[in-house]
Amino acid sequence: MFKKLLRTGLVGILAFALVIGLSFNLQADVVEIDYYYGLGGYLGEVTEEMIEEFNEANPDIHVRGITYGDFDEALQAFQAGVAAGDPPAAVMLEPTPTVEFAGRGILASVSDLLAADEDTDADDYYEAFFEMSMIDGEQYAIPLFGTTQVLYYRHDLFEEEGVDPEMLETWEGMEEAARILAARDDVQYGWMPMWGRYNMMDAAFARGGQMISDDGTEVLIDSEEWVETWEAFRRWIHDDEIMGIHHSGVGWEYWYDTIDDVLEGNAAGYTGSSGDQGDLDFDIVSAAIQPGWEGYGDPAPVGEARYGVIPANISEEKQEAAYRWLTFFSSPEKTAEWNMRTGYLAVRDSAQDIPEFAEFLEDNPQARVPLDQLEVASPYFIDPTGGDIEQALDDAADAVQIENVPAEEALQEAKERAQRALDRLN
Repeated sequence: MFKKLLRTGLVGILAFALVIGLSFNLQADVVEIDYYYGLGGYLGEVTEEMIEEFNEANPDIHVRGITYGDFDEALQAFQAGVAAGDPPAAVMLEPTPTVEFAGRGILASVSDLLAADEDTDADDYYEAFFEMSMIDGEQYAIPLFGTTQVLYYRHDLFEEEGVDPEMLETWEGMEEAARILAARDDVQYGWMPMWGRYNMMDAAFARGGQMISDDGTEVLIDSEEWVETWEAFRRWIHDDEIMGIHHSGVGWEYWYDTIDDVLEGNAAGYTGSSGDQGDLDFDIVSAAIQPGWEGYGDPAPVGEARYGVIPANISEEKQEAAYRWLTFFSSPEKTAEWNMRTGYLAVRDSAQDIPEFAEFLEDNPQARVPLDQLEVASPYFIDPTGGDIEQALDDAADAVQIENVPAEEALQEAKERAQRALDRLN
């Protein structure tokens, strides 16, 4: 009897050990990867939902999403990981660092993975977004979503004051509308540009401004087109006080403060991202494309993408896992869902063939506005200096928007700094 019990016990122990061993082996077969991204609030929540959905559908991969306050913080964390030899398997980046890191050999090419992937048609990606991250015929990134800055305005306030939304088709009309709306006792600002260089760059491009000369040797950000445009913004903010900005704060705090001002009626409108649409109430808000200038033709706001990239110095196993996550996120079905839920733009041509997305665009005219704006959009400027020209413009924007420095002075100083950086390359 004792021997029988002993044998039974040994069998049980061996079976238990076998189960434990299998469990360890199964766990060992799961590829764990980190994904860095700089989206907070509602956008972060949607991202985490998509990560959870991917993990459930792909039991051999576990993506851990790590969010940062904004794109710059995510970039800095990625750089620190690369320097320490321990980068995440995937990170969301803006265009300039994507191209810079690809050129420096920091990123892995995804060309072979795309070629071997029967479920992902590279030609289906929006061409302008896809080709921006291609260097010498090699693809170094997967476009995750597109974005462009559009106008959001309180149509109820416009109607109450008899302001025709068509006034927003030109900057001159925008100025007049902002002046009328700012005169209301309950409205502090007729309009709120978003803090930073981007809105004022878009307005300068609409006047014909360029970042650098066609031959790539001269910085042009102190030209008449730039100075007149940025001086108009300085005047509207500081002299006329019909416009205002929120600045500083933690991460995207300034951005959400701007949105709150519009939703609460402290401002009659603002210029913001296509990705703001998930945070807005379109019972009181409408969207419109950015203005042009009288006598200068169409507006020319920038259309750009955010990219998913994979570092070169991680295992092939992790690279493949990261690729599967990025192509899941950017699949026609998921990019359409992302567009519908957030307002950030789908990156696949076939997304608009999905019935739910086509119906959504029909029922939600504000979602069509950023897509229409891409028809007149300017390409994103890839800073050849790796960011020195952009930083000079950032500082000039702070000087104009926050410190009330005349645009000519701020842009001249920025041009000199940027030119020195560019000269070091030529």
